[in-house]
Amino acid sequence: MDKILIIEDDLKLQKYISEYLEAYHFEVETVKDFSRIVAQAEESRPQLILLDINLPVLDGFYYLKVLRKSMQTPIIILSARSDESEQIRGMEYGADDYVTKPFKIGILLAKINAVLRRAYPQAEEPGHTAGSLKLLKDTMKLQIKEQMLELSKNEFRLLQMFMKRPGEILTREELLEALWDEQTFVDDNTLTVNITRLKKKLAGCGLHQAIITKRGVGYALDPANC
Repeated sequence: MDKILIIEDDLKLQKYISEYLEAYHFEVETVKDFSRIVAQAEESRPQLILLDINLPVLDGFYYLKVLRKSMQTPIIILSARSDESEQIRGMEYGADDYVTKPFKIGILLAKINAVLRRAYPQAEEPGHTAGSLKLLKDTMKLQIKEQMLELSKNEFRLLQMFMKRPGEILTREELLEALWDEQTFVDDNTLTVNITRLKKKLAGCGLHQAIITKRGVGYALDPANC
């Protein structure tokens, strides 16, 4: 379980972020004594830090510079300062991402997961399985018992996400993050189209309820229907 340290003096926002991340199986620690930010970060050794800029005593940029001297833990800045110069400053001081307030909590979760993937790469598995489904990485195909389905790049990425976390609801923001790349424009409609195509392919093999929709939240792969 990844630990996230939240350095945020807005207690209402701190609580909101904490409860949301805990629901997604993160261990969350918060700073209460803002005179001990550096000491707590070094003692806690989290996998990621969420750092507000407007803090009591000293601002977040100061702590960012100090923390970068002693640890390489990924740091995402949370700030109401939306000026380009402030964002550039944060990245130059060593932040891994910069999220401006107000933000959508699902977007923050997607960014956290993306930063964690970059910071702690895991060995890719040759394939994933769920029920009768077997995802073949080398050929980018899906095997369903004796049948073999061709998948597009986006369909493969989506299934890879679903099969890594079977039964778990993945937000639209998380899935959009999985589809994003620098060469292709990806928006909400792109996700809807690819989910629809994937559902149709699975239905063609008799799996009509393999991917379920949680309206207003996201999608999940139901292992019981695979």
